[in-house]
Amino acid sequence: MVAHVLRLRLDLIGGAFRGSTRRMVWLALAGLAAIAAVAAAGWALLTLRDAPTDVAQTVIVLAGTALTLGFAVASLAAGAEDPLDPRRFAPLGLPERPLTVALTLAAFLSVPVVLLAAASVFFVITWAGHGVSPLLGILAALLGLATCVLLAKICESLTTLALRERRSRELVGLFVVAMIVVVVPVGVFLASLEWHGRVPSQLEEAVNVLGFTPFGAAWAVPGHVAAQSAGVWGSLAVALVTVAALWFGWQALVHRLLTTTERPGSGRSRSGLGWFAVAPGRPVGAIAARSLIYWMRDGRYLVNILVIPVAAMIVMVPLLVAGVPLSVAALVPVPLMALFFGWLPHNDLAYDSTAIWMHITSGTSGIADRVGRLVPVTLIAVPVLAITAPIAIAVYDRWALLPAMYGVIGCLFLTGLGLSSLLSALAPYPAARPGDGPFQQPQSTVTRGVLVQGGVLLGALVLSAPALWWAWLAIERNIAFAQTALWGGLGIGVVVLVLGVIGGGIAFRRRSFAIMEFAESM
Repeated sequence: MVAHVLRLRLDLIGGAFRGSTRRMVWLALAGLAAIAAVAAAGWALLTLRDAPTDVAQTVIVLAGTALTLGFAVASLAAGAEDPLDPRRFAPLGLPERPLTVALTLAAFLSVPVVLLAAASVFFVITWAGHGVSPLLGILAALLGLATCVLLAKICESLTTLALRERRSRELVGLFVVAMIVVVVPVGVFLASLEWHGRVPSQLEEAVNVLGFTPFGAAWAVPGHVAAQSAGVWGSLAVALVTVAALWFGWQALVHRLLTTTERPGSGRSRSGLGWFAVAPGRPVGAIAARSLIYWMRDGRYLVNILVIPVAAMIVMVPLLVAGVPLSVAALVPVPLMALFFGWLPHNDLAYDSTAIWMHITSGTSGIADRVGRLVPVTLIAVPVLAITAPIAIAVYDRWALLPAMYGVIGCLFLTGLGLSSLLSALAPYPAARPGDGPFQQPQSTVTRGVLVQGGVLLGALVLSAPALWWAWLAIERNIAFAQTALWGGLGIGVVVLVLGVIGGGIAFRRRSFAIMEFAESM
């Protein structure tokens, strides 16, 4: 059975290289890129042979942990179905244990695993240069490979069970956004560290912890041996237990997949319901899905989104001209973006005037309407702010202020959303109609628009004043105020957001007829 499954895997790999000329060209380019990546990784590992043991241990454990997590995340996010899904073998009535062994061995015959195996050769050579036995290095590499493969297979099976009918490019996009939010700030932080031939203190504790986790234990074993640390037994035990636990978990999932009925397919999502297939089947989910479609296709929304980072960067120009140092001026754009992102939905009812009748006639609760409309701007603002805040702190070159920055931008953004949720239901004002140019504005003699816009901006600034003051104290007096700014700012923002959503929901229901009249008058 094992030979037949392995032959099937090889046939599938060979079939990937048969096709049109264009496909062959892309595969050739991808192969060259993969070879270049392995060569670069091998060169980087070989350079660590002459580095201090703690430096080599830090780099290898961090890279190994990231690769292991990458196998799991990629399996969760990938939209393609596994051609060797255990369910495909269910009609054959094969014994479970031999089938599990065959599928596991076949999983090692994949491009990512082969590339990681090639890099593992350099991993063994590098630690051999530090006096580690090659046999121990090979054992550690095999444990790391087995962890990656089994973790990937388990994640693929879990998504098959839980997300099969909801796999879509929208869901994949959410996974990618989540990865960007985590990876980019961490990358900026690591790039800002100055090593000078020694391990930065910020990483030393992180590596000590990662070396005893299921994701980094296998990769940490040779480093402990090279440093003659007693931690080798702990890391080795964690690595062995991890592989054993993953193996039994994979066996249980194969049994579940072989003994359960496959869910009926829903077709390709890109020709189906799109965001509606991803969002929960509740009023909040339906409103969020429809709002996401509008925000991604309507020029009125797109222009507002694009203008915000540009306007925030332009603010730096007069500051630099006035002689403000770049490191200080770099702290200004990110809070401004947070303020404007929170301000964006302040008149969303007017932008959505052609569809508001659906919410009112269907009896949708006001809170569901308020929450659903905040989803698009949140999905856009959170990645942007999470990425730009570490960059600004890196320019300022004082990482202890990062909590204060997150507290300030969190407070500005959340208070803006809360006030926008309230005022958009209390006082909507005329805006450009669907299909009009993004810069076209209807003529109106009512000053309500100016008052609402200014009220949201000024209100968010006033409510965020404590967080701004704590951040200033962290810069000028005591860095301990950074934690106060973080938790105090987020606390204020959450309270204002909750109150704004509740108040806006009540206003939406009580003023439903007035809102309908406003929508009809536009």
